[in-house]
Amino acid sequence: MSDGGDPRRLGIVVGGGFLAAVFGIVVFVIVPGSLAELLGVLVTIGVVVLGARAAGDFADSAFPDYNVGQVAVEGPITRDGSTPGPIPGGALGATADDVVEQIERADEDDAVDALLVKLDTPGGQVVPSDDIRRAAADFDGPTVAYATDVCASGGYWIASGCDELWARRGSVVGSIGVIGSRVNVSELAEDLGVSYERFAAGKYKDAGMPLKDLSEDEREYLQGIIDGFYDDFVERVAKGRDMDPEAVRDTEARIYLGDEAHELGLVDSIGTRDDVEDHVEGLLDAEVSIREFEPERGLAARLRGGATAVAYAAGAGVASAVVGDERDFRLRF
Repeated sequence: MSDGGDPRRLGIVVGGGFLAAVFGIVVFVIVPGSLAELLGVLVTIGVVVLGARAAGDFADSAFPDYNVGQVAVEGPITRDGSTPGPIPGGALGATADDVVEQIERADEDDAVDALLVKLDTPGGQVVPSDDIRRAAADFDGPTVAYATDVCASGGYWIASGCDELWARRGSVVGSIGVIGSRVNVSELAEDLGVSYERFAAGKYKDAGMPLKDLSEDEREYLQGIIDGFYDDFVERVAKGRDMDPEAVRDTEARIYLGDEAHELGLVDSIGTRDDVEDHVEGLLDAEVSIREFEPERGLAARLRGGATAVAYAAGAGVASAVVGDERDFRLRF
């Protein structure tokens, strides 16, 4: 990482802040009467902050001091960032559309020559996970994924779209599999005197409804959906990791610590974040300076999201749910 900043950037930031301060004093303190003077200082400070921020954004654009972009996928992966499953609450996981947008921003930034994808996720919804994988695969330049604590299921799916995957020795990696689940409350409903009447067009429209038992045809139909997702998962991983598909199937959706995952070929290298940066410097043949691309989020949302993601990963395992329509049939990726 570079130690010093570009003096041109510093000059723009300082100059922008100074001009904003002069403007604020003149407009809010000197020109108005005494009433404005009471609030003038506070308003001036606000103008200075906004001016410095605008100048900083312009300086970043005009004289970038970075050559590597980083995006983070943290917590359960969903379309809107809400945690799947039983944990209520707002945006707590990785919002796929936001992550894709940040990858595309990094790709469009002429200063970015390589992309780091930081992964700490137990997995998530199928299509959002694939959207992130596709965005990483489409990045024009080297893409290096690195796992911190957990890179499982949908997280590993994303990693398969990158050129390389690094992990720590204690990282949890794998869970290449799909789970289908449904709640069967038909006996409870019968005890309560609740009956299920079917009004549907299409034989399998209500397959998986919790108020009735599955028929063998429905069980075979739903298992076929899961098998289809699993086959696609194995194919994507085998292609992205340059592995034999049977070797991927032989993992039987197990999770592994980093060293064992490396021995099995599921991980390219074991190392710390510093090791990853040194490796990227070798790829670029240049000193590395990293800019993190991230959506705007408040401090409260960051703290709440991080704590809940850890709790979810510990309590719900290394997969999260994809919820279908009214059938209440869940796929875990």
